[in-house]
Amino acid sequence: MLELVVEDRPRNVGLGAVLFPDGCFFSVWAPNASDLVVHLYTKNEIKLGSFALGRKKGGIWFGFIKGVRAGDCYALEALGEYDPSRGLYFKAGHFLVDPYAKALNKPFIYNDDTYNQANEAFIPKAIIGPEGSEDFNWEGVPKVFRDRADVIIYEAHVRGMTRLKEEVPPEQRGTYLGLCHPSVIAHLKHLGITTLQLMPIAASMSEPFLVRKGLSNYWGYNPVCFMAPNPAYAVEPDKVLVEFKTMVKTMHQNGIAVILDVVYNHTAEGDGEGPILSYRGLDARSYYAYERGGDGKPDYTRNINVTGCGNSFNADHIVSTRLIMDSLKYWLGEMKVDGFRFDLATTICRESHGSNQYYQFDPNSGFFKACFANELTGQALMVAEPWDPGFNGYQLGRFPRGWSEQNDKFRDDIRRFWRGERGRLGSLATRLLGSRDVFLKGERSINASINYVTYHDGFTLEDLVSYNGKHNDLNLDHNNDGTTENFSTNCGFEGQTRDPEVVKKRWQLKRNLIATTLIAQGIPHLLGGDELSRTQLGNNNSYCQDNDLNYYHWNISKEQRYFLEFIVNINKLVRSSRVLREINLFDDYFYKFEDDYIAKWRKSDGTLFSDSDWNNPNINHLCLYIGDRNFRGERWVVMINNEDHDLMFRMPSIFHSRYWHALIDSSEADGIPRRYSNDAGLESLCAAHSMKILRMDTFADAELTNNTSLTNMIDSHMVSRMQGNTHR
Repeated sequence: MLELVVEDRPRNVGLGAVLFPDGCFFSVWAPNASDLVVHLYTKNEIKLGSFALGRKKGGIWFGFIKGVRAGDCYALEALGEYDPSRGLYFKAGHFLVDPYAKALNKPFIYNDDTYNQANEAFIPKAIIGPEGSEDFNWEGVPKVFRDRADVIIYEAHVRGMTRLKEEVPPEQRGTYLGLCHPSVIAHLKHLGITTLQLMPIAASMSEPFLVRKGLSNYWGYNPVCFMAPNPAYAVEPDKVLVEFKTMVKTMHQNGIAVILDVVYNHTAEGDGEGPILSYRGLDARSYYAYERGGDGKPDYTRNINVTGCGNSFNADHIVSTRLIMDSLKYWLGEMKVDGFRFDLATTICRESHGSNQYYQFDPNSGFFKACFANELTGQALMVAEPWDPGFNGYQLGRFPRGWSEQNDKFRDDIRRFWRGERGRLGSLATRLLGSRDVFLKGERSINASINYVTYHDGFTLEDLVSYNGKHNDLNLDHNNDGTTENFSTNCGFEGQTRDPEVVKKRWQLKRNLIATTLIAQGIPHLLGGDELSRTQLGNNNSYCQDNDLNYYHWNISKEQRYFLEFIVNINKLVRSSRVLREINLFDDYFYKFEDDYIAKWRKSDGTLFSDSDWNNPNINHLCLYIGDRNFRGERWVVMINNEDHDLMFRMPSIFHSRYWHALIDSSEADGIPRRYSNDAGLESLCAAHSMKILRMDTFADAELTNNTSLTNMIDSHMVSRMQGNTHR
């Protein structure tokens, strides 16, 4: 029998529902409510009872309900005034989800009629003490992330990655368990991926305007519950925690870290006319940011909308910051993820200080300080999308030490160079060596830069070389959504074609773009599906397409297989080298190791670049000579030739018993040098519109025979590094 037990003071257990052997303690922040009602259900939503807590202290309503058991569910009802002009949205008969819910019995599925007329049935119920919350067996498997120099990110969507993968059992396709199927693990390991970045998995809801069009928010960037995994990605929703943890553990067992794309900048409640689901119904004044009125006070009728999503979550308030930090600590501590990518991270760091700063980005924000001071977040991989659409929202390079940032300058400069814009060698060189114009030497790690040419919000790699413009008609917004500034090229024909010359150009351009991303200093980021040559048919904003436009197609052609192996070969090469993963330049005081490195830029004739050469439109090639200052250490040459003709490079001098060993040639389908190889005596020749990577080896390291494979040569070098022989 359920019974509300009177307690004079709140227990020191934090917010949310905390299960005890004889019942459950509830504590909910709702300072302006007149009372807080807890409604209890079975997992099938059979009503068990309702209890008005009746006691509040410091803005927190609390109470202990005896007889509640693990697996029971609950919803909240906040009573009080309904006056949106004063930021009050309390309404009897309107049901809410607890912001501290850890698991839900069903997904959020918006419907106008159900929301308005059957609100209790509409709202998902939070599960109390869900299975896997306390008794999951991690088997002692540790987390994977240790050092940013070892990170190669692969961005994936839980549903899209396995929805069409035949090796995965049908019931597991598009789920957490499908994601950790042996065939998926084998694919990621073969690619050389060290870190899996999952698009939002927190419980979210499609925007009402999309639902009315018959569409849905497939990406998931419209959250409701920051701590509850989306039950739509579970085979059994009431076991969502077990399934999510199983996925994380399996990834860790295979040496793959897991980071989550988290959205703390807005919620699915939209603007003041949006659905009331949780935060607005409990304390709209604290959880959201508002414009100021003429008297300098918040105008609760006008949401600040720096996110473009109707509202802005107010991390400048202590209750919001506490919720965000509790959420991060929960994912890191209880769910064992390795880190986060913060969507529109600028918004989380906006604060107000007196009359001179109102809701502006603050590089010394309380959020940054809290992350730095906490042991869990301080050791996690933290990646920022360093902008939002609001005033002064673009903040690339202004996040703290220890953070990495999506580098859109890298994306744009690499796209523009390889599509043929001339006079851009200076920008290319800057991006190749860690974008030190943005992430300054001595102040930020060279791995502060997240290098990418494609992300989920834009063209896939295949579409980047196949379309001059976006084709978003399926989104039913008259092609008005999505960016128009793509720096793409269709290589002579808009869309899919079998024209052999166009197809040849596209393959070459794709190899150049991906090779530049992987070889540049910083953390490389790959968009999942690019290795399979996935196309969205020119849609560069496919957020509302829950169909095979977004799903990965695993049955690939011979040419597509060659491209996949090209990526594999470069990743293996990068992972074999400390120099290529994190260069320690002699003038960069951020680092102090036993060895430091040099980098020199040369033209094809061997002469060094002068200041006037960098923006000279008549020069469209370069040679990067990089390596250990100690001549016995690693030395590399990266040739980039975007001229219209093949080019012979004068190679840097070498010592006795050493030679320049051509390992990657982007003019070859799989990257293995053949035409211009060592065997052919043409290792210093670089084909037009391509790039080439060479390593200085000793004759004792690798025999040059026709039967020696690239994989064996690279593997032998990795073994020598592990044995400490690289710097002999």
